Amino acid sequence: MSSATAETKVARPARPRRHRWEMLRAPEGVIGLVLLTFTVAVAVIGPIVAPHPLAQPVGPPGEPPGHGFPLGTDYLGRDVLSRVLYGGWPILWLSAVITLFTYVIGVLIGMVAALGRRLTDSVLMRFVDLLLAFPPLLLVLVLIASAGSSSTILIISIVLVLFPGLARIVRSATLEVSTAGYIEAAFARGERAPAVMWHEILPNIGPVILADLGVRFSFAIALVAGVNFLGLGESPPSANWALMVAENNVVITSNVWGVLAPAVMLMVLTVSINLLGDAYVRNRSKAR
Repeated sequence: MSSATAETKVARPARPRRHRWEMLRAPEGVIGLVLLTFTVAVAVIGPIVAPHPLAQPVGPPGEPPGHGFPLGTDYLGRDVLSRVLYGGWPILWLSAVITLFTYVIGVLIGMVAALGRRLTDSVLMRFVDLLLAFPPLLLVLVLIASAGSSSTILIISIVLVLFPGLARIVRSATLEVSTAGYIEAAFARGERAPAVMWHEILPNIGPVILADLGVRFSFAIALVAGVNFLGLGESPPSANWALMVAENNVVITSNVWGVLAPAVMLMVLTVSINLLGDAYVRNRSKAR
């Protein structure tokens, strides 16, 4: 083996694996996992086991809980329990898709900016800064009002709000590891930048990205819920938890469950994700 080759064989830092799942031993990790499993189960299985059709009136409007209607009826006389069981999936899949695209775009832009030339970094970061200058919900509402209300427009507009902050985080983390010996060795071996980003940088900034996941996913849920609450998301008779909160305000005095039940489900979903995120961050801090 030549001395040049030997010089480029720099060991990459060891990645602790034994701590990966230890976060589930912490109380907040266990509680978060149980709550998240419950809400996902409701969202996925709920439409199958719902006792009544989504849009069918089954009683007088605003009927309180009683026989045959455990949570009463909504402002149009539809079964609240059935609509709660139907209403989780739209929130969950939209938030998950938004979070996925946020991470694909944010991680890619952050790493390219960190490893690219000064002009590339400057252009990408100025674009990121421009998006960060707008209030998140206002930017989403302006884009939806301009382009129309649909799932595709909602996804695009919220991704535009969420990825800039992530791109900043990824850029900083990439700059921190880009001067490490194993990164320089990879380039010295002739590896291309995409290969270095995928095989060397991404695994080593993964913990930073995962630590941000809970916050980013929760923010996606909040924005999806906010848009639907304002009536710019799905339209009746579709059901989602945020839309139910908005439309049942008119009968809240006669049947509070039309508002309370979907609001509680939204809260449980958001709290579960934040608990898991906190458990991961605390476990990562202990593992250092």
